[in-house]
Amino acid sequence: MASPEVKIALEGEEMVFTGGLRSLLPLAVRNLIRFNKLNTSNTSGMAEGYKQANVVILHKSLADNFEKFCHANNGPLPLLYRSKPGDWKCPSLSSNSDIRTDCLQYRVYEYGLCTGTLTSLKEYSDQLKDMVTFYLGCSFSFEKAVQKLGVPVRNIEQKSNVSMYKTDVPCLSVATFCCNLVVTMRPIPEDKLEAVVLATYPLKESHGAPVHIGDAGLLGIQDFSNPDYGDPVQPHPGDVPVFWACGVTGMEAISNCKSPLAFAHSPGCMFITDQKNEDAEAYLKEIPEVHCISQSPLYYSIVSAAAVKRIRDLESLIGIDPAGRNQGPVIHPLLRLARKFSKSPVRGHRGVKHLFCQDQLLKACLSISHAQSVLITTGFPTHFNHEPPEENDGPPGAIAIAAMLQALGKYVVIVTDLRAMNLFKQIIEEAVQQGILKAPVPLMSYQGDASESALMFLCDDGNVKKPRFDHLIAIERAGMAADGNYYNARKINIKHLVDPIDELFIAARTIPGVTTTGIGDGGNELGMGKVKEAVKKHIKNGDVIACDVEADFTIVAGVSNWGGYAVACSLYILNTCEIHDRYLRKAIGFPRLSKKVVWASALPSVTKEENLLQILRHHGVRSGITASLEMEVDGLSFYSTHSDMIEKLLGVLH
Repeated sequence: MASPEVKIALEGEEMVFTGGLRSLLPLAVRNLIRFNKLNTSNTSGMAEGYKQANVVILHKSLADNFEKFCHANNGPLPLLYRSKPGDWKCPSLSSNSDIRTDCLQYRVYEYGLCTGTLTSLKEYSDQLKDMVTFYLGCSFSFEKAVQKLGVPVRNIEQKSNVSMYKTDVPCLSVATFCCNLVVTMRPIPEDKLEAVVLATYPLKESHGAPVHIGDAGLLGIQDFSNPDYGDPVQPHPGDVPVFWACGVTGMEAISNCKSPLAFAHSPGCMFITDQKNEDAEAYLKEIPEVHCISQSPLYYSIVSAAAVKRIRDLESLIGIDPAGRNQGPVIHPLLRLARKFSKSPVRGHRGVKHLFCQDQLLKACLSISHAQSVLITTGFPTHFNHEPPEENDGPPGAIAIAAMLQALGKYVVIVTDLRAMNLFKQIIEEAVQQGILKAPVPLMSYQGDASESALMFLCDDGNVKKPRFDHLIAIERAGMAADGNYYNARKINIKHLVDPIDELFIAARTIPGVTTTGIGDGGNELGMGKVKEAVKKHIKNGDVIACDVEADFTIVAGVSNWGGYAVACSLYILNTCEIHDRYLRKAIGFPRLSKKVVWASALPSVTKEENLLQILRHHGVRSGITASLEMEVDGLSFYSTHSDMIEKLLGVLH
């Protein structure tokens, strides 16, 4: 703690230093520490504006591998300086310093165990001649920058050490150095989150931006009230837990290394350098934004403003009403006839624009980006008089999403009606043969019988703490209406052709950490329950056909396939965003941007979608509006309308 009044022991007496330690220069603070003149437990707030450092001291034989470990996990272990063996000074960081005496307290590690604490390492001077000191960045360094924004730093307010927790997030191992990430936690008012991220993101040598915002349990922290290091810090109403990578990770690494002798600073008892903190604005190349993607459990994600803009551009493109193209040669003759004589809803007059919800594409894709396993469902048997009854809007979008998820290394399955399993199996096999998919996507069905409840399907043994999937996506999937039936756009009940996959989305709402997305273009699709009132008001037959089942995120598109293409493109944007990539990997390991070429190869393309539509035609899957087997989707020509949309979506990426 560094309160405005700090007690200093001087010649056997206690004196009060009224100016506090915030305004002292680092050399003065180090001298007070060196001669054991401070009666305080940590260095938070001391020598404001100057960098503080974690300290790890190892035998020289381990130094090279530990340096590699730091570079491989530079979020928790930003390396400021590495000394030579036996060098007790660090001239590039400070003048007149001695690492044996200039930390408030040290820990001694013997064969991995902490065997004691000391205020000086001078008694180990002989051993230190063969040891190397690592100075690593510390989050205390950015506290002043946070306070300048008017953001309270609760640990300083409460005159306590910062809370530090062990997580279940593994660092990237190097030789004998392996451990899980340790994080610091600071409660931040919800309306200040983005300002704090903006202030800390450029300060790479002080751990940079947070690695987690929200529920501690998502990091594997079991007892939030009992930190592993430091003190409990009490949040105020409206505060959100914000976690930064922590240099104490280095202590865990040397403990697991089990070297005969090692030293480290005690948590919170940092080495104070003469280096001033970086000017945040000078290093701000990109602007980070914070977006809430879950309320239960509470979870936020971080992404660059540039990536957000591009995803919003995608959302605007797919929301275009196909009616904008209904004047001219691009409209298929059958669609013209449908518009002239049919009483059923026809593209361009469905009121889709009234269903639009801003930023649903962004939030859905942020949530999917954080997921490890994803379930996709599709299939709308609108053509009940044909075999198969499926329409060709939905499967292409589902496969486009699945292809990108595969490329990102996520587990993905497709769930559809039992009667359509063989059809989808053949479609997927041929998609793999033509390079549309890299590998087959596992197929599943769900009938909702008594022996297989939705929870049993979604979770191991029905245990909500062990979900099999993190995210569920429905794209152009027939959705259950308020009366329990399933309707096509013409108000015809097709329940006899539809398995109750809606039950999975309803059950998912009871499973913490599982989120859902619905993609549709008419309001009768699974997941559109969020906009059902707008469907009833603006969509023909909406009072009957409106889906009653909500998803957490609702993506509305002029054609549902477009929504699927936009999801694939958005996931590419997010994973090629350096800010989001760092947040995904908790600032450990190396950036994954080297995989960009692989991800790009998984994007939808005009050629891929043309080939997939040919596959669907071969299997008798028809256009939704006209029931035609021509190269069209929802009565709109592929060679103009849909190919044009694909090119425009890809254009946003470049």
